[in-house]
Amino acid sequence: MDRNIEVLDSTLRDGAQGEGISFSLEDKLAIVQTLDRLGVGYIEAGNPGSNPKDLEFFQLAAKLPLERAQLVAFGSTRRKGIRAEDDNNLSAILTAGVQTAAIFGKCWDLHVTDILCTTLEENLAMIEDTCRFLTGQGKRVFFDAEHFFDGYKKNAGYAMQALEAAVKGGAACLVLCDTNGGCFPDEIVRITGKVRARFPQTPAGIHTHNDRGMAVANSIVAVQAGASHVQGTFLGYGERCGNANLSTILPNLQEELGYGCIPRENMHLLTTTARRLAEISNVALPQGSPYVGQSAFAHKAGMHADGVLKVSHSFEHINPQTVGNERRFLMSEMSGRAAVLKKINAVRPELTRDSPQTAAILNELKELERLGYQFEGADSSFELLIRKHTGAYHPFFTLIHYKILTGRPSEEGCSASATVKLKVDDQVQLMAAEGNGPVNALDKALRAALEVFYPTLSKVRLTDYKVRVMDSKSATGAMVRVLLSSTDGRREWTTVGVSSDVVEASWIALVDSIEYKLIKDAEDLSKGGSV
Repeated sequence: MDRNIEVLDSTLRDGAQGEGISFSLEDKLAIVQTLDRLGVGYIEAGNPGSNPKDLEFFQLAAKLPLERAQLVAFGSTRRKGIRAEDDNNLSAILTAGVQTAAIFGKCWDLHVTDILCTTLEENLAMIEDTCRFLTGQGKRVFFDAEHFFDGYKKNAGYAMQALEAAVKGGAACLVLCDTNGGCFPDEIVRITGKVRARFPQTPAGIHTHNDRGMAVANSIVAVQAGASHVQGTFLGYGERCGNANLSTILPNLQEELGYGCIPRENMHLLTTTARRLAEISNVALPQGSPYVGQSAFAHKAGMHADGVLKVSHSFEHINPQTVGNERRFLMSEMSGRAAVLKKINAVRPELTRDSPQTAAILNELKELERLGYQFEGADSSFELLIRKHTGAYHPFFTLIHYKILTGRPSEEGCSASATVKLKVDDQVQLMAAEGNGPVNALDKALRAALEVFYPTLSKVRLTDYKVRVMDSKSATGAMVRVLLSSTDGRREWTTVGVSSDVVEASWIALVDSIEYKLIKDAEDLSKGGSV
C-alpha cells in the first residue's frame, strides 16, 4: 500500500450530536468493542469535561481489553484569560486517563471576534498554550482546526497562524475541519495542498461534514492531497446532515485506492460492523448505503443479473465478500431465468433450468405477483417459497387458531389483545398478549408462544413494518401487501404477506420471518456455529 492512514471514529462524540441518536453507557462500551474488533485506530469517546456520564464512560472503558483502538478525549482550547493548568476541561482530559486528546480551536477570525469575543492574539495563545500543556503532560494532541476551510477562504493568513500556534505547542496532527460542510472537492484539494507545503513535518488530517453531500468525497481527495489522518463517524451520524461516513471511506481508500486504514484481514467485518452499530443506535441502516447496505449488491434487471453471473465485475466494482456483504438477485417479473435459478441453487444446487421444480417456482412467482406479492424486497419469503417446492422445508409449528379483540376505551399502548394457540410436534401451547393495535398484540402473542420452544427468537425484533394498498378502488376491501423487516443483531431479513385482511397479511409475513430465523439458526448449528 502507498501509505497508512490514521482513522479516528467520532461516532460516540460527533455522531451522538445527530438528531435521534442517544447512546447509553452500555451502548458506548459496545460501540468501542465493535470498532476495536474492526481495527479502527482511534475512537473519540467524548468530552470528559462536559458531563459526568462521559467521565464515567472513560473510567469503565479503560478496563476494556482493546486489541488495537486507542481512546481519545475531546475538548477545547483553554478559556480566554486563564492559564491552561487552571482550566477545568483540560484537567478533566487528564483525569480521563487517555494518551491522546483531540483539541479544537478557532481558525476563522469571525469566530474569534464574534463568537469567542476575544482578540486574534489571545486565540493564538489559547491554541499554543493548550497544546503545550497537554504535550507537557505526555499526551499526544490532535489539533482540530475548527472552521479551517471557511477561515482560510476569508483570511488565509490568520488560519495559517492558528495552525502555526498548534505546531509550536507540539500538536502531532493538524486536522483541517470543514465544520460547515460547505466546501467543494477542488477547494479541499487546493487548501490541503497549501497546508502540506507550509507544514511538511507535521501530518495533516481531514474532518468533513455532509451539508453539501460531499463529506466522503472531500475526505478522499484530502488524503490524495496529502492528508494522512481521517476523521468521521461510522454510519455518517452527526449534526445537521451528518459527518463523513467511515463505512464508505474505509473501503474506498483501502480496497479501491490502496491506502492502509485497518488490517486487511478485517475488511470483511465492515458490513457486520455497520449493522451492529445501526442496531445499537436503534436506527435503520439505509438499504442503499454503499458497500454495507442491503441493496449495495442487489440486481433486479434480467440483463444485469445475467451479466453479473457471467462476469461479476461487469456490474460490480468490488466483490461483495471483500466487505462482508453478499450479492442479491431481486425476484420480480423483470428477473431472468438465470437469476431465479441462482436463488434456487443456493438451496438445491442439483436443480437445473429444466427441472420441474424450477418451472413450478417460476410459475408460482408469476401467479403470486399477479395477486400482489413483491419479492424483490423480500428475499427471505422467496427462499421459503423455494424450500417448499424443493423438499427443503419443514414447518416449525402448526397454527390451531388465533383470536384478536379490540375495543374502546383502552389503556395507552394496549388497544388490542390476541390469543394464539399452536402446536409444536405433539405439544400444544396457548398464549395471550396485549399490544398497541391488533398486529402488535398478535406479534407479541406468537413470539411468547414460540419462545418456549425456540429461545433464540427472543433476540429478534422488527425494524420496519410497511403496508401497501394494492387497489384503492376496492376501498376497505382492497388487497394489502405487508413487508416486515427483522433483525437478530447479526442478520437482517424481510418477508412479505398479501391478503384483503391486513391482520392476515401481517400474520403471513410474521410466520415467514420466524421460520426464516429458525432455518438459519439450524444451518448455523449444523456447521458447528452458534446462534
